[in-house]
Amino acid sequence: MLVNVANKDAESVISALIKSSKRLPRELYKSLTWDRGKELADHARLTMSTDVEVYFCDSQSPWQRGSNENANRLLRQYLPRGTDLSVHSQTKLSTIARQFNERPRKTLQYQTPAEKFAQCVAAISCGHQLIPPRKPDILLLLL
Repeated sequence: MLVNVANKDAESVISALIKSSKRLPRELYKSLTWDRGKELADHARLTMSTDVEVYFCDSQSPWQRGSNENANRLLRQYLPRGTDLSVHSQTKLSTIARQFNERPRKTLQYQTPAEKFAQCVAAISCGHQLIPPRKPDILLLLL
């Protein structure tokens, strides 16, 4: 999921996270790890509205968000660093997200995040205990 936000202030970012979280099964969106940006200053509102636990990385420690850092690197193939993101519509961002989530990942035994996500949703729908070996690399990027 790529979500376009009007501003990078805490109110806009938290509101976008709350809105987008409603599009995911609750069982698959239990935590969010963030860097130390001020965009999540009101993280308590996110947790109270969604039951999503928010964790923060130590400063200067990008390895604590390794999956996210890798996803950001791959995303730069679609949106190079320095790109003016405000010129992209939500439709364009959704297209990029779909293409991004249809790329196989070594960490998922060469399945795509979309395939892994579908398997997890199917397991939830059938009432199976969901214990994936790894969280799917589904990226929520606020632009």
